[in-house]
Amino acid sequence: MIGKIIGALVGREMDRRDGRGGLKGAAMGALVGGGLRRMGPLGMLLGGGYVAKKAYDRRRAGRSVPPTF
Repeated sequence: MIGKIIGALVGREMDRRDGRGGLKGAAMGALVGGGLRRMGPLGMLLGGGYVAKKAYDRRRAGRSVPPTF
């Protein structure tokens, strides 16, 4: 179950990269999720790390805007 969630999050991040929504992200998430599950715990760590880094970078980019007076 956790593998499917990580696969969905990886697919969403990959779909956000091109800026267009659609079936591409869902298909990539399913394929990546299957591959990550087959890799075992290492795959889950890699997929979770990828999603965590993307979320961290997006959060950091949002904070880097200097305040205007």
